[in-house]
Amino acid sequence: MKPTTAISLVLALTIAHHASFAAGAGAGPRVIIVGAGISGISAGKRLSEAGITDVLILEATDHVGGRMRKENFTGVNVEVGANWVEGVNGEKMNPIWPIVNSTLRLRNFFSDFETYLAQNVYKEDGGVHDEAEVQKTIDRAHEVGESGEKLSATLPTSGRDDMSILAMQRLNDHLPNGPSSPVDMVIDYFIYDYAFAEPPRVTSLQNGVPQRTSTDFGDDSFFVADQRGYESVVHYLAGQYLDTDDSGNVADARLQLNKAVNEITYSSSGVTVETEDGSVYQADYVMVSASLGVLQSDLIQFKPQLPKWKILAIYEFDMAVYTKIFLKFPERFWPVGKGREFFLYASTRRGYYGMWQEFEVQYPDANVLLVTVTDEESRRIEQQSDNQTKAEIMEVLRSMFPDEDVPDATDILVPRWWSNRFFRGSFSNWPIGVNRYEYDQLRAPVGRVYFTGEHTSEFYNGYVHGGYLSGIDSAEILINCAQKNMCKFHVQGKCFSNDADLSL
Repeated sequence: MKPTTAISLVLALTIAHHASFAAGAGAGPRVIIVGAGISGISAGKRLSEAGITDVLILEATDHVGGRMRKENFTGVNVEVGANWVEGVNGEKMNPIWPIVNSTLRLRNFFSDFETYLAQNVYKEDGGVHDEAEVQKTIDRAHEVGESGEKLSATLPTSGRDDMSILAMQRLNDHLPNGPSSPVDMVIDYFIYDYAFAEPPRVTSLQNGVPQRTSTDFGDDSFFVADQRGYESVVHYLAGQYLDTDDSGNVADARLQLNKAVNEITYSSSGVTVETEDGSVYQADYVMVSASLGVLQSDLIQFKPQLPKWKILAIYEFDMAVYTKIFLKFPERFWPVGKGREFFLYASTRRGYYGMWQEFEVQYPDANVLLVTVTDEESRRIEQQSDNQTKAEIMEVLRSMFPDEDVPDATDILVPRWWSNRFFRGSFSNWPIGVNRYEYDQLRAPVGRVYFTGEHTSEFYNGYVHGGYLSGIDSAEILINCAQKNMCKFHVQGKCFSNDADLSL
């Protein structure tokens, strides 16, 4: 093929792509949104409400919803990603709750994590630990946690005196060398790792205790177990501004699936976005809703390279890994009934298949168990075969229930969020030393490149409602620039002694 012919073909393809983009165009600037998870879809909805309807959403995977994703497991749809509406029945309304409970009426179940927990902590050699002794451990942990909340409230908002949750525990003469006994470790894991997906030695006290989700929206959590999937929330939001088919699935040319973005070129006049299949798109602005893990990888190349302050902010946050492993059995051998839904395995190895949930109510007669692992255990498990993981789990279960005839699991489902190049983890965590200044930088635009995602939610990172609200917040920043010519993003100085404006 002659060079001129090749150039003509490329131009023709480019024009075709742009034509399809413009087909659904409305008034206002053109915006490309990278990612069709709840943040990207939420941002698109807010832009549309403001009259910016010339949007194109490029999604790397074959589905809408991002880390809100159901998967069929032996005939039952289970949630491999987000599963709970966390933060309900407080003074303020969690914006996700009415969509789930009233609008879509998704099947959901109150999760009573703690009332009966002390009765359900299993020993490595079988049977349960003494309830009274376990309850003492739980009560002491909560007593220290309450002290931590008071201490956190006294720390300067600049974050300069922040500490890890573990440091706070030590200040309270609680497990000065870290949790060491199996019961201490599994209770500590339940309270902190199960929430943040990283241990107390990593997690920031100031940004983790108390949890603003509970403070603002309430302490209750509801487990979504609907065959339509928790992702229905994202489809519902998308349907507010994108065309859908009779089944409620998005059927709009402004949403393109299987379009993995690998390059974003930006200048003062606009942006060019390229995907791995060779497609090229141009717009006035781009909103990047890829996960923090993706931003920390080399999947998307920015040209020019993002400024150092932005790169540093991206790398200062953690992308944690939270793995929900589902197992199917030919018959039930574990206890069921009131107070039996959640149970713990107190191993001498912290985080080793410790957090269990049974589904007598949510998935009747399914004979499915869920065990959750995080952090280093998640990464280890992702690198071994499912058969090896199943063998480890069966050994644990037979240790927990030595008097039962425990059959082999017939099926296992092991999500691999960390290994998936389109996610690189499950959700973000605020580590020690990261404060409002770095958060503002993480959220801040760079020229015509805007950023959103649960990791940019100051108070609710890691949560579904955090992703939803961050989409709205980031869209507002773009709207202010595009429609009001307010194109400077204000970042207060690290110690509040100086200010900085990140000009666009």
